[in-house]
Amino acid sequence: MIVSSAHRSDSISIIPLGGVGEIGMNMMAIRSGEDVVVIDAGLMFPEEEMLGIDLVIPNISYLIEHKEKIRGILLTHGHEDHTGALPFIMREIKAPIYGTALTLGLVGEKLREAGLGEEADLRPVRPREHIRLGNMEVESIRVSHSIADGVGLAISTSAGLIVHTGDFKLDQTPVDGEFTDLHRFADLGEQGVLVLLSDSTNADQEGSTPSERSVGEAFEEIFRQAKRRVIVACFSSNIHRIQQVFRVATRLGKKVAVNGKTMVANIRIASELGYLQIPNGGMLRLDEVKSLPPEKVLILTTGSQGEPLSAISRMAMGEHKQIQVQEGDTVIISAKVIPGNEKSIAHTINHLFKRGAEVIYDQIASVHVSGHPAREELKLMLNLVRPRFFIPIHGEYRHLHFHADLAEEMGVPRDHIFLPENGDVLEFGRDFGRFAGKVPAGRVLVDGKGIGDVGNTVLRDRQHLSQDGIVIVVLGFDRQSGEVISGPEIVSRGFVYQKESDELFEAARKLVLTVLEGCSREEKAEMEFIKPRIRNVLRRFLYRQIRRRPMILPVIMEV
Repeated sequence: MIVSSAHRSDSISIIPLGGVGEIGMNMMAIRSGEDVVVIDAGLMFPEEEMLGIDLVIPNISYLIEHKEKIRGILLTHGHEDHTGALPFIMREIKAPIYGTALTLGLVGEKLREAGLGEEADLRPVRPREHIRLGNMEVESIRVSHSIADGVGLAISTSAGLIVHTGDFKLDQTPVDGEFTDLHRFADLGEQGVLVLLSDSTNADQEGSTPSERSVGEAFEEIFRQAKRRVIVACFSSNIHRIQQVFRVATRLGKKVAVNGKTMVANIRIASELGYLQIPNGGMLRLDEVKSLPPEKVLILTTGSQGEPLSAISRMAMGEHKQIQVQEGDTVIISAKVIPGNEKSIAHTINHLFKRGAEVIYDQIASVHVSGHPAREELKLMLNLVRPRFFIPIHGEYRHLHFHADLAEEMGVPRDHIFLPENGDVLEFGRDFGRFAGKVPAGRVLVDGKGIGDVGNTVLRDRQHLSQDGIVIVVLGFDRQSGEVISGPEIVSRGFVYQKESDELFEAARKLVLTVLEGCSREEKAEMEFIKPRIRNVLRRFLYRQIRRRPMILPVIMEV
């Protein structure tokens, strides 16, 4: 069912366009009357089977259809899975973008790189500040997360109050001293909350998420014991992690060199905005590293997911122009593996070990903690907010399922809990909540400059080519007589080694000629008739011979 364009004035609609049933690509629309606000605009990195794809962004057909109603895009924090789609979305939707200072600082850099810096209408907000967007009023609420300056949102509508936690954790000793504002969440609970949308990423994890400071303590022990250089790979957006690297390194008399374009840019932005304090003389240029004893050097770099062209991967393969990993170096991978990156990270770690480095990662030491709440923290949020209706968000379906069960344990009636899919329209009034239709949603694949031009059919072809290769049959026909005047020539790539398969290809050539001899002159005049016949006969022949199904591409030229 498709939701109609009419909208009841006494109800609101919540429409997840990405980020439910998956990790990444977070985006949600909230509609009240003729006004729409959008929460986050994230991307997802491609899964292993998405061959050649660079990025994945949400389908924004619904937003384009209602772009005149969009009053603003609200960003909860600066992670790519919440902001990375903005350069693509801004080409279609011109709406003001609201976020905290660091979030807008990081977003502004990305938009300038995309040539959209002049067009962007970036409007900073502060925690507990209220802004009016059409008939909705939005308040930002401070939350602690793995990136500084994160917020949740309280959205006042004609139907009631909506609370969106953003990505959060209840860190009692945050690196920057900024706590999740539990007092404000409790105040909102006292006022009465219609709908709570809450982070579900760790809903299957018991207990509470450790403090970010515990990573700093682990760093101190590792840095002290390191005999030579220390190399730390982490997300360039994790300003708290970066701050701890600088603090511990300075305390131990080490100088920090920064490697990686995004790492350099994010450190500059965070420093300029006051979110990162770098001691005077605490940083080196990469070309100064060789001037210090190895035990006095720490290199902070990107590539914690083992991306093939990242700095740490190039170091592991000995291809980095300025940094060579040496025997006795200590390399710390300070990040959680994003699903789909397991093989690339394992490959990088293996090669670092081969170069004689001591490699430390989260399975063997406490060099990473999550930025998301575990079950005890989720319970506390539910107890403070006490919503009438509950929607788990930000997680794969299993995470949403566990969070829904937890909400029921905490007293939310099961029929007041909704597990949506992307594109579902959830309608709420003061006394009701229900599924009310569906809007277009899904994944848009970005390949180079192409946005959405690679679909399932192209992906299947790429998978086919990657698994079985291709066989090309080239023929030349005389247009008048219908006789074969050249070929058939058979070329293969990724199928078999052609020079060692002469007998197979000679038999295939004879088979093609036999097929052509069985065609009438009229049939030969219809190229679209001959091509599928060649394709089908060769497909059966090759499968019988070597049990493989390559892509077969007949190329017929009329002379």
